[in-house]
Amino acid sequence: MDNYEFLLITELENYFGNDLKRINHAMKVLNFAKAIMQKEGGDSHIIVPSAILHDIGIKECERKYNSVAGELQEKESPLVALEILRKIAYPDSYISEIIEIISHHHSIGMVKTLNFQVLFEADWLVNLGEDYKDVNRIQKETMINNNFQTKAGMHLVKILYLE
Repeated sequence: MDNYEFLLITELENYFGNDLKRINHAMKVLNFAKAIMQKEGGDSHIIVPSAILHDIGIKECERKYNSVAGELQEKESPLVALEILRKIAYPDSYISEIIEIISHHHSIGMVKTLNFQVLFEADWLVNLGEDYKDVNRIQKETMINNNFQTKAGMHLVKILYLE
């Protein structure tokens, strides 16, 4: 773990306080993103902060809209993420791509980069276990086929949810 990753996790924990559900979600996404990145490549300077901060605006969504809908997360999370990235003096050369990924992390096809796909699949790996655990196998297979493109992501999703 590099210093920025430590600082981002600390900021995440401070921001969410006792909300272990949100903290644990981000940490699971981070771990899956690292696993996919290890096999597929991608830029850790982009993927790691995107994974940690992708849902950081969820508190604002609950406060403003009484909802955690994906499109609202895409609206609110970039603002909070940018504030945190600037607070820890994250290098400016990476911030715009991080914010772009966070702004579209529920919208496949909006950003067509490996960095985006790694984060997107990592988030789906967690969401399948948290939000879609009761859907039938055919529905899961459809979701998987519509959202997973990397070999590493497909391998992980098959092991976790189809075997």
